[in-house]
Amino acid sequence: MGGYIIRRLLSLIPVLLVVAVVVFLIIHITPGNPAMIILGEGATPEQIAELNQKLGLDKPLIAQFFIWLANIAQGDFGNSYFLGKPVLIAFLENAGPTLSLAVLSQLIGVTIALLFGIVAAKNQGRMKDDLISGTSLIGISIPSFLLGSFLIMIFAVQLKVLPVSGYAPLSQGIWEHLKYLILPAITLGTIQAALITRMTRSSLLDTLSENFIKTAKAKGVSERAILLKHTLRVAFLPILTVIGESFAGLITGAAVTESLFNIPGLGQLIVASINRRDYAVIQGAVLMITVVYVLMNLLVDLLYAVIDPRVRNSYQA
Repeated sequence: MGGYIIRRLLSLIPVLLVVAVVVFLIIHITPGNPAMIILGEGATPEQIAELNQKLGLDKPLIAQFFIWLANIAQGDFGNSYFLGKPVLIAFLENAGPTLSLAVLSQLIGVTIALLFGIVAAKNQGRMKDDLISGTSLIGISIPSFLLGSFLIMIFAVQLKVLPVSGYAPLSQGIWEHLKYLILPAITLGTIQAALITRMTRSSLLDTLSENFIKTAKAKGVSERAILLKHTLRVAFLPILTVIGESFAGLITGAAVTESLFNIPGLGQLIVASINRRDYAVIQGAVLMITVVYVLMNLLVDLLYAVIDPRVRNSYQA
């Protein structure tokens, strides 16, 4: 197991190198000069050239890349000229709201998905199954900004039971913290639930056709015990994969929902940095998010070994 973890961590290095090259090139090829944005339209060419030199943008592109890479190897992700703070500090400050939103969204999504997925598999071909399958298809198709707008209109504008937008840190109290996250979490959790529900139903139905399930039925094991104790455990591996991928996606791709509900998370940080060409923040944030994404997939692989002894034995081989 230890050797497997080390191999996976080492495989992270080429992935990060590829991401670093791609992100660096895309950002620097995109039209727009940070110095011009910082100084404004009235800046003289001399002022722009001076700021470019201060920011290190006057050097050749390949030199800028290797300087940035060498700094990262020392734990220095650079400084944001706009925010006036190190990129790592800015990332950690904005990671809290995103992580809170992702965890709450995933709890909502997984709870709904497992419940409805089990009900759909148990009632295959019946009206409940058709209703759940149809609803999950709608959930996958609906854009997050549209669902979020509907929820704001109903619960914030009409009923006035929840705030329209904003964010309160956990230090202000659990309820105050959750009050601002409920609507965006339902928005993201509902969409995640739709995908996980379909995977849960499909995986359960595949497992129910296995011989060991037929043997359990022949022995007189109750239908509830077969479904929850035997089938769900075996069927949970592909479900776990989707849960892990969706959680990583919540961390990396909630920019639209964060902007809609005005949550100061990583999505807003990256979008704002793109608009003002804050190279250091974009490059550092994307690289750190890539690390989070890969580590999340590693965690899912390790959970496989906890659930299925066969996978654990293959790791030890």
